[in-house]
Amino acid sequence: MKASETKKTADVKKVTEAAENATTVIEGSEMGEVKIHENVISSLVRQAALSIDGVSRLAGSTLVDNIAEIVGSRRMQSRAITVEMEENNRVAVELKINIKCDFNVPEVAQAVQKAVIEKIEKITGMTVTKVNVIIQEIEDPVAEENEEEDGETPVSAIPLN
Repeated sequence: MKASETKKTADVKKVTEAAENATTVIEGSEMGEVKIHENVISSLVRQAALSIDGVSRLAGSTLVDNIAEIVGSRRMQSRAITVEMEENNRVAVELKINIKCDFNVPEVAQAVQKAVIEKIEKITGMTVTKVNVIIQEIEDPVAEENEEEDGETPVSAIPLN
């Protein structure tokens, strides 16, 4: 029995350490500490990236992401965004995106970098050390139109008479 209790204690310590590594202390005072989890940073990165004209979505498997969205999972973000929490309220980010056809890749990537840095620094007060942007795919507008046309007839388009 003692061996299993020791293993459980070790497992709890690992989970606690992982949670601590995923957060950073922003401010400590007599009232307590304010910690920001990497999920908050991921959410800010997602918002900033998707606000840029030319970005179609975060990269990933379309089928898997659609299923994840249907069931309400936010895990799809974790495949496209990597956050490294560093000492002294510093953070590094890597994100994978898909862009729309006919947009200048370097311009979109640079706009994403600026938006991500501004959003994180404004909202959290943390310093962003780097933002690596990986363009995973350029999405063809013809393929998107064909997918929409292949769908069922919208209810609003069905005559009532």
